[in-house]
Amino acid sequence: MKSPQEIAVSSMSNAQKRMSVLIIAVMFFVFGFVTWINAILIPYFKLSFDLNHFQSYLVAFAFYIAYLLMSLPSGYLLKRFGFKTGMMTGFFVMAVGAFLFVPAGAIRSYPLFLLGLFTLGMGLSVLQTAVNPYVTILGEKERAAQRFSIMGICNKLAGILAPILFAAIILKPEDREFFESIESLTSSEKDLALNGLLQRVMIPYAIVGCVLIALGTLVKLSPLPEINTDEESESVMVGPSANAKRSILDFPHLVLGSVAIFFHVGSQVIAVDSIINYAQHHGLTFYEAKTFPSYTLTATIVGYLLGIFLIPRYLTQLTALRFCTCLGLLLSIGILVLSQNVNFLGYQIDISVWLLVLMGFANSMIWAGVWPLAMSDLGKFLKIGASLLVMALCGNAITPMIYGYFADKVGLREAYLVLLPCYAYLMYYAFYGFKLRSWKRN
Repeated sequence: MKSPQEIAVSSMSNAQKRMSVLIIAVMFFVFGFVTWINAILIPYFKLSFDLNHFQSYLVAFAFYIAYLLMSLPSGYLLKRFGFKTGMMTGFFVMAVGAFLFVPAGAIRSYPLFLLGLFTLGMGLSVLQTAVNPYVTILGEKERAAQRFSIMGICNKLAGILAPILFAAIILKPEDREFFESIESLTSSEKDLALNGLLQRVMIPYAIVGCVLIALGTLVKLSPLPEINTDEESESVMVGPSANAKRSILDFPHLVLGSVAIFFHVGSQVIAVDSIINYAQHHGLTFYEAKTFPSYTLTATIVGYLLGIFLIPRYLTQLTALRFCTCLGLLLSIGILVLSQNVNFLGYQIDISVWLLVLMGFANSMIWAGVWPLAMSDLGKFLKIGASLLVMALCGNAITPMIYGYFADKVGLREAYLVLLPCYAYLMYYAFYGFKLRSWKRN
């Protein structure tokens, strides 16, 4: 018996399906642009406000903690008003966050910048809750990892472009001399220069706010179908105890999967958002290190492309998940124990920086592997289950703060020790945790 989602999708024309996938791809591109620009905002604000590492990672905390606070309300919002109205609301809330950068830059207020980032995260949590279920149901379940890979490419391509575009708009050629001689400036000269740097973000974010309003309006008017999960057939809740399920906490593979998402996104953000500071730690200037997040995200795209080609023809998405979790653990150990300068792509820098770049490849197929496994067999709990997984994106907020704390206390390299438990748990879920359908032992 088909579920309401399957019936809704099967009733769509091919043109509607293609348009739906295109709309979702554009949304993932927007998510990536807004999200991964934090990789350059962290060192940018660290310099502009003279912050330590812990304080600078409040950028990630303010942005992603909104997922923890808004994910479950997002599920109820979608249930009450529908997917399309909910997504339009999410875009409008994000626009408010972008517009807050204008007064923040004018008065050089770090708390107001953080409020803007938090508001952006609130809107994005609504959009993430709505969009990810579409990726799961718009096609065969066995090819869900492929579709997530395609959306991931859109997300990470935006992540590659965002720091480069931000740097091209905000940074000027003469800034190179400023970054190299900043310590020799007087206090008044430094304040004047930093005020000028911060004010440059005002116009770009005002434009972003206008674009977000336009996108929200277009989504509301688009042919993207509504998906009704309230009348989900119980037949999709397989297993001998399916009818006994009363809440999302009765699905161990979902709860454990949300923890896996927490550790995955946290480790991924650490790899991207910390690499500029880590490259500077090994001798590069900010002007030189600003492109390294793009290298990490390029490695992620390579992983996505391999996933599209290999899955499911030559490789199952579960095998890909297991390989990536194991590789992530090995690279984490390598960052901690390997230290040798290498000359690559014109940079003479420690090999551990390039291992951190390769973390992008290791992270590429983890989300695509965990999400379908965690969302499997949820039936009428699909929306709330998606909300729980999106809520786990607060790992992006908490894990970098832990890294930043240890970076200040014990050193930037040693702080990467926080990655080890993340990948150890991901390996547990990939090899065992996803199989659990009951909290009781058989």
